[in-house]
Amino acid sequence: MNSLITQSVISILAGIFIFVKPELLSYIVGIYLLVVGIVGLAQVFM
Repeated sequence: MNSLITQSVISILAGIFIFVKPELLSYIVGIYLLVVGIVGLAQVFM
């Protein structure tokens, strides 16, 4: 899957979760950053 599409979908899902459960903001941001970093590194090594 294209990394731009992956990042867009993850961003939308994270935004929805933040609206539903704002107290999870720091966890969602942390997970988002990890996923985006892994996707970026995967492109470099593939």
